[in-house]
Amino acid sequence: MASAKWGKIIPVAFIMYMLAYMDRINIGVLMPYIQKDLDISSSAAGDIAGIFFVGYLILQIPGGILATKWSAKKFIFILMILWGLAAMATGFVQTEGQLKFVRFLLGVAEGGVWPAVLVLLANWFTLKERARANAFWMACLPVSAMLMAPLSGLLLKHFDWKTVLILEGVPPLIWAFVWYAMVKDKPSDAKWMSDQERNELTAELQNEQKGAVKSSGYGAAFKNMTVWGLVVMYFFWMTGFYGYTLWVPSVVSTFTKDSAVMGWLTAIPFTFALVGMVLNSYWSDRRMNRVQHVVIPLLIGAAAMVAGQFVESPALQMILLSITAIGVYAPYGPLWAIPTAIIPAGIVGAALGLQNAIGNLGGYNGPKFVGLFKDLTGSFHAGFYFLAASLVLAAIITLILGRSIQASQKASSNKPKINKIS
Repeated sequence: MASAKWGKIIPVAFIMYMLAYMDRINIGVLMPYIQKDLDISSSAAGDIAGIFFVGYLILQIPGGILATKWSAKKFIFILMILWGLAAMATGFVQTEGQLKFVRFLLGVAEGGVWPAVLVLLANWFTLKERARANAFWMACLPVSAMLMAPLSGLLLKHFDWKTVLILEGVPPLIWAFVWYAMVKDKPSDAKWMSDQERNELTAELQNEQKGAVKSSGYGAAFKNMTVWGLVVMYFFWMTGFYGYTLWVPSVVSTFTKDSAVMGWLTAIPFTFALVGMVLNSYWSDRRMNRVQHVVIPLLIGAAAMVAGQFVESPALQMILLSITAIGVYAPYGPLWAIPTAIIPAGIVGAALGLQNAIGNLGGYNGPKFVGLFKDLTGSFHAGFYFLAASLVLAAIITLILGRSIQASQKASSNKPKINKIS
């Protein structure tokens, strides 16, 4: 059913989360300047980048609950104001400790956004549309890196890192009001829909909800070993993912002293990441194969990370950084299709919350250990070996989980037309 909702909801959510993801990109671009100005070690720099994800954990589960029982629109509006203020506050810090504290608060403010948007999209898009809606929205991750890395580099040509952080904290404050004006919590609130379209969509969503299995809650999810397999897999993936994402600008900065050039060069791997993410998700849907489309990119990313430590040519390093970016970003679409295939319907909602909440702590683990190894060895080599090992572990766990998918298929063999997933 063609609908204006694709043009009304997705673009606003896309830009909103792109501005949120900016805080995970600009810190990497600015880190060499922060280290020099505050005289901090690479290990401390990893703490500053990663402590965001400790705060990020706090509102993951409450965010989904508030969005469901109250209002996703209003909750995200409040969070945008709070994270915009926190982002600006990072430009006023004077010490390493202050910067860590403000980055922690920034993580708290942004932590409730992801689950709230998933709730919002579920209120607007039917099951047959929801994968595409999620994919279009999640594409903001590499796009944000593509745009924000050059922007931060250009701003550094004219301002110091503190002023750049203050300036980049302003857009969320402005976009919050665009969000509030444009987004509605559910179709019944949308005056821009025709009565016929609104009624048809509402009826279809209600029919889907009638057949939904009520969640058994987080207690049941905690007792499910498959859920913990997904949590651990996601933790190792996010270790490699954010370790790469937050440190790649520092690697690129060794190619050039010009901050603007560094910003543009940093955008190159993320451009390839976007292409890989879209193509891999499309191919996965065509083949109805999830596991292979998670495992193969992760292994390719790990291999490129390791290979990059044996070349000195900036051109070859950039090629390998781009291949790594494809490897760490491409699993996004297929991965989020796996939980619903192997987890009982009654606990899948709770399982997704736990997976995203606990697994994202890898966002602290990756940057921290890369910085620690950088201090110990004087180079990025050991840190990137660590990230590559994390990606390999994530791939191995995914293969093991694939057996659960096969078991689920066999158990459902009496149902008509079972699509191949693994």
